[in-house]
Amino acid sequence: MISIENKQQVKSKKRVADHGEVFTNEREVNAMLDLVKIESERIESRFLEPAMGDGNFLAEVLNRKLNTVDDKYKSVQFEWERYAVISISSIYGVDILKDNAIECRIRLFNIFENRYKTRFNDKCSDDCRRSVQYLLERNILWGDALDFTNPETKRPIIFSEWSAVNGSLLKRRDYIFKFLVEKTHQFSMFNDQGNVGSIDEPVKDYPLIHFLKLGLDDTN
Repeated sequence: MISIENKQQVKSKKRVADHGEVFTNEREVNAMLDLVKIESERIESRFLEPAMGDGNFLAEVLNRKLNTVDDKYKSVQFEWERYAVISISSIYGVDILKDNAIECRIRLFNIFENRYKTRFNDKCSDDCRRSVQYLLERNILWGDALDFTNPETKRPIIFSEWSAVNGSLLKRRDYIFKFLVEKTHQFSMFNDQGNVGSIDEPVKDYPLIHFLKLGLDDTN
């Protein structure tokens, strides 16, 4: 797992000049998240980082959420898995540099994996791991948050809203990132009731799926 404190704030002078890339250090990350401490620790609370780098903010958000999962559900593996998946489904990020998006996915997965293995060791489920990897592929994206497109394909950035339904099921709805920003005028993207403010229709609506079956048949 990559830790915030061992990371430099600058990867290279060229990246700073070309993209303004300077990573926020641990002290500032925690100070800012402490301003919304209750939300940063709430399992279902949604966070979007539109210039995530390789994930300093998102890594700390996930650590805080998983602390809550550990505190509440450590004694029952199925419940721990379910709420760990929900916590990861609520974290979103975009970065204009492809390597940052890849590194962020790996970093967040490693945070989950280390917690999972520490808690349940040889009882860990590959189905749960696959679901987490799938969520990270859908939620942590290579894209330009200024023009709302992928830098290479120029296709619009599309985020998936994940909502827990009837315990073990998840509902997925896809929305165009540009419309989320323009219509909601907020970084939370989705409101506390899990609905998108001022947006009538998703670009795609999916049937309910068990949280341990994510990524089995999806080709998107």
